[in-house]
Amino acid sequence: MHIQFLGTSAGRPTKSRNVTSAAFVHSEPSNGFWLFDAGEGTQQQMFGTKLKLNKLDKIFISHLHGDHIYGLPGLLSSRSYFDGAGPLVMYGPPGLRAFIDGVFLHSGTYLEYELTITEIGPGVIMDDGQYKVTANELVHRLPSYGYRIEESEQSGHLDLEQLRRRGVEPGPEYGKLKRGENVILPSGELIRSTDVVGPPIPGRIVTILGDTCPCDNAVELAKNADLLVHEATFESGMEEKALAYGHSTVRQAAQIAAKAGAKQLALTHFSSRYDDEAVAELIADGQQLFPNMLAAYDYLEVPVPRTSV
Repeated sequence: MHIQFLGTSAGRPTKSRNVTSAAFVHSEPSNGFWLFDAGEGTQQQMFGTKLKLNKLDKIFISHLHGDHIYGLPGLLSSRSYFDGAGPLVMYGPPGLRAFIDGVFLHSGTYLEYELTITEIGPGVIMDDGQYKVTANELVHRLPSYGYRIEESEQSGHLDLEQLRRRGVEPGPEYGKLKRGENVILPSGELIRSTDVVGPPIPGRIVTILGDTCPCDNAVELAKNADLLVHEATFESGMEEKALAYGHSTVRQAAQIAAKAGAKQLALTHFSSRYDDEAVAELIADGQQLFPNMLAAYDYLEVPVPRTSV
């Protein structure tokens, strides 16, 4: 599991940064990915990655500002040309359906796959047994949402040495034991799953926030997250301007991560006024409050490792 950033600039693209988009890549079981926001040029950015549109099955939109959605019409249309592109579900705030329907109506666009658009409110918006996604409102000039992705806990590791000693050969019995089922050997010996399977492995938590001022819902969505992706449009000292435009400074993002108990913070959505050198200085400043912080840049991949047990 990892996050790959496709655009990390705020408002408009620069020579080195495209506007907002990030892919949540989950290699199991489908080797697929989800997209969070799709600013102008997102599908073009994907040519520099291993991501393929026929592996995309969900899109989550934070809000309807152009730098987060103007790439959607072209991306959705192009997906029709990919073999094996199955149904696609898109989540976002009210107004998303009208935007897509209007563009497709007036451009004569027809999709070769089923597209479902779900306009969301606060709460759990999906749970497929492997991942649960919770959305909540943030504070911005338009209705803006953050998303919390929670992975289900995984079965513990098999005690292979004990199984070998007890004469259990690799095969279907291993799967049964992993699923919590007991196994009776041909000799009549009972192998209890609880004796040979370790404790469950906690699921990972990834929080991806849309544009926002600091708020309680941001902290709640990011609580104990393994990775928090937070906007950082402005530098410290520009809190008044950040508030006026519905954004956050680097230090404010660091404070949210610290309050939430997040393990790692990836900052994105940097104002075009900052070049790479300036961004590095902003990060150094923010690390005084939250050391495990990094600046996202286009094509960066941030892994989300499992917690050791």
